[in-house]
Amino acid sequence: MTESIFMVHGMWGGGWYWENYIRFFEEKGYKCFAPYLRHHDVQPTAKPPKGLGSTSLLDYAEDLEDQINKLKEKPIIIGHSMGGLLAQILAARGLAKATVLITPASPSRINALKWSVIKSFSGPIFKFKFLGFPHKLSFRAAVYSMLHLMPIEEQNLIYNRCVYESGKAAREIGFWLFDFKRASSVNESKVTCPMLVISGSDDRITPANVVKKVADKYQHVSTYKEFKNHAHWIIGEPGWEKIAESISDWLKQFFGQNSR
Repeated sequence: MTESIFMVHGMWGGGWYWENYIRFFEEKGYKCFAPYLRHHDVQPTAKPPKGLGSTSLLDYAEDLEDQINKLKEKPIIIGHSMGGLLAQILAARGLAKATVLITPASPSRINALKWSVIKSFSGPIFKFKFLGFPHKLSFRAAVYSMLHLMPIEEQNLIYNRCVYESGKAAREIGFWLFDFKRASSVNESKVTCPMLVISGSDDRITPANVVKKVADKYQHVSTYKEFKNHAHWIIGEPGWEKIAESISDWLKQFFGQNSR
């Protein structure tokens, strides 16, 4: 039987950045879906869509849940960065057959405000862009926080495809203590599917020691892997294939050799 993989992108991104993974996993017989989060399927040069700044993590999660419910059966959910946190939320709702978190944003009650994280978001923070407004990292900040292990020419190509992100969603992740709706909260006891949690040793925006705490939260179902000499853009950095192959090998434990 053909298994489905539902891929959830992170901040400033879109379904486009799963292109490598879609090719890789479709060649192995999986059926892949890579939706765009609300307000993200726009031209990178366009003004931020109306309503983006006040869009919540819960809005993103509701949209994704609606899309998953249209599938014939539960998919394997792979999420990167903020998409990794959304994958946790979806798993707690019983929507995943298995979950892979790639350098995921952390849920509430995990302190993720390390120095490198604060530096990554310093531009928006000091302009108070987490108060319900759209925001986007400068090229310099994007390179520092996410793209520093990518070839220079690819840094520009990726950055030029990025779009604005919700300030509310970012605030719900980074300043969860002040979010009375607890949008980034996940009840780990409700996550019962197998979970693979992946970090990069050189990640600055979701540091490996923070990602390890995410894995520990779900220790009853999780497997943790840290990849040396990789950072936040682990999905596309040179050598990304070995991470994808590792995910494929892990999935085989539960679903065997996928067939077309």
